[in-house]
Amino acid sequence: MARRIQAWFANRFAMITAVLVLVYLFVPVAYTFAFSFNNYRKTNITWNSEGSPTLKHWKDPCGAPGICEALVNSIQIGAIATLVATILGTLLAFALVRYKFIGRGAGNIMTFIPMATPEIVLGASLLTIFVQGFSNVGLKLGFWTIVIAHIMFCISFVVVTVKARLQSLDPRLEEAAQDLYAGPGATFWRVTFPLVLPGIVGAAMLSFSLSFDDFIITNFVSGSETTFPKFVYVSYLRGIPAQANVIGFSMFAIAVALVIGGQLIGNARKPK
Repeated sequence: MARRIQAWFANRFAMITAVLVLVYLFVPVAYTFAFSFNNYRKTNITWNSEGSPTLKHWKDPCGAPGICEALVNSIQIGAIATLVATILGTLLAFALVRYKFIGRGAGNIMTFIPMATPEIVLGASLLTIFVQGFSNVGLKLGFWTIVIAHIMFCISFVVVTVKARLQSLDPRLEEAAQDLYAGPGATFWRVTFPLVLPGIVGAAMLSFSLSFDDFIITNFVSGSETTFPKFVYVSYLRGIPAQANVIGFSMFAIAVALVIGGQLIGNARKPK
């Protein structure tokens, strides 16, 4: 009997482990979703059985003062940082993979430095640069200092993601296009770019997620400007409103929908 139980666990160990890990990962998400229906009074940390669950927070997600302003700031900052970081990071990835130049090895190493450096160190360093280096030219802590900081750390993730995609491409595809008398421009736009595009889109989605979610660096360089993570942190000190749970879970649901949609589109485009 003991051997049969041992064999049963051995055959299903990977599946059981995966289920436990997924449960562990999604417990905070479930908590966020559940407490978006809490009819809280002063604080949303404990469940209020009187009047709960309620849909009033989903009907008015901007009911908490300042929450939608912080959300709009985070979306705008994330969009700008993602656009700039994706363009610069993609160009840098092409340069590091496709061209040989002096300092190429150092460039590969330096792209990892922002990823490996603790965020609190980056935040403190950027704060010093902005205050001591750029205050004389009129750059004050606020919206644009957050954007600059987010672009800086997002570029590294874009470079790594796009580089991986470029290095996995079969060079014979581009050689075949050139054998068919396609010029460098036509080869790039008709062969190379469509093949690299999934990596670029993935890098852009990752950049937006990192920018939208960042708190530590943002807290150093934001001044009086408020983003959604900063709003949640400040609210935690006096009680997180349920509207923050509504917005947080909604962003999670949108991200999951985009991933699933991308996977379905990718599977549909695969040759049968």
